[in-house]
Amino acid sequence: MIRITQAARLWAILLLAVLAPATLSAAPFAAYVIDARTGQPIYKQNEDTRLHPASLTKMMTLYMAFTAVERGQVRLDSQFPVSSNAAAEPPSKLGLRAGQRIELRYLIRAAAIKSANDAATAIGEGLAGSEEAFAQQMTQMARALGMRNTNFRNAHGLTQEGHYSTAHDMTILGRRLFYDFPQYYNIFSRRSADAGIAQVSSTNKRFLDAYEGADGIKTGYTRAAGFNLTASAQRGNKRLVATVLGGTSTAHRNQVMAQLLDAGFSRVPNRVREVRPEAPRLLAQRVVRRAQVAPSAAATAPEPQRLVLSASAPPVRVSRPTLASTAAVVETAPEAAPVGGLSLTASARPVSRRAPVAVAEAPAVETAPVPQSASLAAPVLAASARPVPAPRSRPTASIAAPQAVNPGAEPEAIARAVAEAVPQDGGASMSLLASPAPKPRSETVILAAMGEGDLADPEALEIVSRPSNSGRGWGVTLGMFKSKAEAEKLLLRSALQDGAILGGAQRHVADTKRGFQPSFANLTKANAELVCERFISRSQECQVVGR
Repeated sequence: MIRITQAARLWAILLLAVLAPATLSAAPFAAYVIDARTGQPIYKQNEDTRLHPASLTKMMTLYMAFTAVERGQVRLDSQFPVSSNAAAEPPSKLGLRAGQRIELRYLIRAAAIKSANDAATAIGEGLAGSEEAFAQQMTQMARALGMRNTNFRNAHGLTQEGHYSTAHDMTILGRRLFYDFPQYYNIFSRRSADAGIAQVSSTNKRFLDAYEGADGIKTGYTRAAGFNLTASAQRGNKRLVATVLGGTSTAHRNQVMAQLLDAGFSRVPNRVREVRPEAPRLLAQRVVRRAQVAPSAAATAPEPQRLVLSASAPPVRVSRPTLASTAAVVETAPEAAPVGGLSLTASARPVSRRAPVAVAEAPAVETAPVPQSASLAAPVLAASARPVPAPRSRPTASIAAPQAVNPGAEPEAIARAVAEAVPQDGGASMSLLASPAPKPRSETVILAAMGEGDLADPEALEIVSRPSNSGRGWGVTLGMFKSKAEAEKLLLRSALQDGAILGGAQRHVADTKRGFQPSFANLTKANAELVCERFISRSQECQVVGR
């Protein structure tokens, strides 16, 4: 009972300390404190009131930049152009000039540490093409993270109509930065950094130096918003994230934040089950386009137009020359067209086919006159010499291509036409015994046709072998350590943290005169560069080595 009374008294004193200066502020006051390990709230005051977030907006700008890097859309060394709009942003600013190009890593440092407005605008325009499009993407991401009372209109946070957020939503975003991007989170605890064109100092340096365990995150100030701060601090196993909106000064804001965190650390248990936030669920916007067809005169007429097919001329059929086989005889038109007549209109309609008539072997009979063929190629075929039949053991009436006969001919006429093709001279015997013996084969074997230049001796073939891990001959080295255990510990921790890239890499610790040097091998060049960027962002020395 005594402990409950003391806790209630502490919160009453804290509430008076918060409300007393807030009454003098032009901006409304709001505060929200949560246990970062579970996301459970510890203290609330106007947490869902929509207020001006000021430069706390840059937390979402940086969240979008980290997301783009991790998805491979951009790299930390990607060159971003600086537009005249970005260069004209009011202070605080890095001092960018319109037309210049600067690496994304420097823009991130300037926006996170110095809270540079021109750097934040350059990030948004570089990622989305325009600041308006980037603001829409920021709002969509906020919805995916559970920030229900937030709407962004710019990337820097300067006061603008329709640009607002709450203490609750900014605290949720601060926790997300810690859990979703631990490899980049240490940037919020830096007191200074190299931003490419200048050395920048942290706007949160006072609170980071004054409060034990503080390691971020972001400050903000405008006349309409007051002095804002989203902070994160750790003591032992406990970690809290809190937001203060509407402070009257930097000192007042830091004092209220320290009191909120002290009271929060005294209330939360030392050990709890950690509940990490789920991955954001981004909703894809579906655009449905409906085609609109302008009405035509035919469609709107009371009586639609009609197409009369009976008025068209009937197609003229064309007779085609056919080849008869030994198994079937194809009938031709009763009246054959003249040889020289090429007029399609003069051709007769084809007669329907009858059942095929099998032709058996027939003895040689007297030659009967063959009627003129209707084929256009008949004159050429008549003038050409007939091929000599292949030798057989006995005469046969089988032929390769007999001439077509009249459709009304009797079977006897067909037999005479077939027999005509068989030579009747007794001197040309078709017996295999009378055929000349084949000539012996040549022993020379021609493998392939060769040109004039192929007669020389062929050149010796050069055999080029590639290792099985072609393309993965890159690696990274991670500085020097005094003991082998420290080097192996770094390799193991890095492999667990970046398992997607380092899962198939080979770990090695080299014992050199200067110390123990850990390294990863068997990486592609792209993965080696990406791993090095992540190590450098964690303040770990890293160098890419390759073939």
